[in-house]
Amino acid sequence: MAEMEVRKLLHDPTEIVTRAVQPILWLGIFGEALSKIRAIPTQGLTYLQFITPGILAQSVTFIAIFYGLSVIWERDLGLLQKFLVTPTPRIALVWGKMIAAGIRGLTQAFIIFIFAFILNIHLTINLISIVGVMFIVLLGAGFFTGLSMIIASIVKTRERFMGIGQVITQPLFFASNAIYPISIMPSWLQFIAKINPLSYMVDGLRALLITGNTLQLSTDITILFIATFIISLISVYMYPKVVI
Repeated sequence: MAEMEVRKLLHDPTEIVTRAVQPILWLGIFGEALSKIRAIPTQGLTYLQFITPGILAQSVTFIAIFYGLSVIWERDLGLLQKFLVTPTPRIALVWGKMIAAGIRGLTQAFIIFIFAFILNIHLTINLISIVGVMFIVLLGAGFFTGLSMIIASIVKTRERFMGIGQVITQPLFFASNAIYPISIMPSWLQFIAKINPLSYMVDGLRALLITGNTLQLSTDITILFIATFIISLISVYMYPKVVI
C-alpha cells in the first residue's frame, strides 16, 4: 500500500502542487501578517519560525484525517471486501494505510522546507533533524490516519465523513500549540492542548527544526508512538466493520 502511494504521487505530481497551497497561504499570508504585529509571545523566535513546525503538523494532519475517504471509496468499489478475505493480517492493512499517509505527509514537509527557505525562515537542517522530522511526521500521520479509519468505519457516506473530518480537525488545530503557545491559553484550553496529540507533534518538530531544545523530545515521541499504536489497534478492531 505504501509503494502504491509512491506510484500515485509519481504518476500525478500535480497533487503535490495543489496540496502546497494551504501551507503556503498560512506561512506567506497569515504568518507574515502576524509577524508584523508581534502580539504573540514566541520565546525569542520570530513568529514565522514559531509557526513553521505548526503549519507542517497541520498539513500532515489534514492529509491524514481525510485518508479514511479511501476506505469508503474502496468499500463502494468492492475492493475492501477483497482485501478482507485475503490472509493478510488486518493490522498490516491498517499500518499500510498509515505509512501511505505518512509518505504524503513527507511531501508536505519537503514543500514547507522549500518555502521556508524562500521566506528566509531559519531552520535547523541536518541529518538528525531530518530523520527526526521524518519519524514524527510518520507517527503523526499514522495517528490521524487511524482516527480517520475509525470514523470511516462508523459513518457510511463520504459526505458525512467530510463533515465529521472538518469538525475534528479545526478544534484539534486551534486547541494545540501550532500557532500560539499553550501558556497564553485559558486554563480549560490548556488542559485540552496537553492531551491533544497534535501538540506533541508540533513540540517535537519545533525542538528539531527551531529551538534545538530536545529535553522533551523523547517524551513527545513516546506519547505519539503510544497514541499511534493504540489507535492502530482500535482501527484493526473497527476495520472489518466497514463492510457491514
